[in-house]
Amino acid sequence: MKQLLKLAFIPVNIDVALLTLRVWLGIGLFLNHGVEKVVNFSAMQQHFPNPIGIGSTASLVAALIADAICAVFIIAGLFTRFAALICTLNLFVAFAFLFRFSIAKPPGEIAFIYLGGFIAVLLAGAGKFSFDNKLK
Repeated sequence: MKQLLKLAFIPVNIDVALLTLRVWLGIGLFLNHGVEKVVNFSAMQQHFPNPIGIGSTASLVAALIADAICAVFIIAGLFTRFAALICTLNLFVAFAFLFRFSIAKPPGEIAFIYLGGFIAVLLAGAGKFSFDNKLK
């Protein structure tokens, strides 16, 4: 029973866990937020939030870089920690300024979860199954 509760029959593999985390977060961010910004850029730029006062278009470009470009880098495990830093900063701005640190309901809850995941990737790196590892 103790072995069952510990799930000892499942081997521990941190690199597979990092791969899963990177791909899962990256695909979610890219498909749910990145593609939308790329496809609808011109329509979004007039009304996109400007939480830090750099302008709606600049804010949209920053969000597009994080949600589309950096998400793809994270999925591939290429420049992973830098890309995760960009995503973390973008999500922190959204969580702090747009959602006012509220995790009570979406979309603040979603930003909070993504933020935690990308902080973990930022701290841990890409792992063995990544282009970063091949470039060492």
